Amino acid sequence: MTQHEVHDNKEARRYEVQTPAGLAFAEYRPAGPAVMFTHTEVPEALEGQGVGSDLVKAALDDVKAQGKKVIPLCPFVAAYIGRHQEYLDLVDPAQRGALGM
Repeated sequence: MTQHEVHDNKEARRYEVQTPAGLAFAEYRPAGPAVMFTHTEVPEALEGQGVGSDLVKAALDDVKAQGKKVIPLCPFVAAYIGRHQEYLDLVDPAQRGALGM
């Protein structure tokens, strides 16, 4: 469970958290049986407060529930997966080495 309410804005292709300081989001692109995360952004005033982690956790949990894999092109998403090994199975083993996982 996250501390922030995360919404999948399918039209904009991004997971979002609305905060008093602005919108935090993780952009993605569908890629066949996978979801490619391309960019994550958190308002500067909220950096280091767990908003990005809550956002990525909820996004990864949603992708996992859909039975899809993850292509973490975004450095923040890749680093999150690197720190939270329970999500490593979402990344194709052939891609893990290229991402330093």
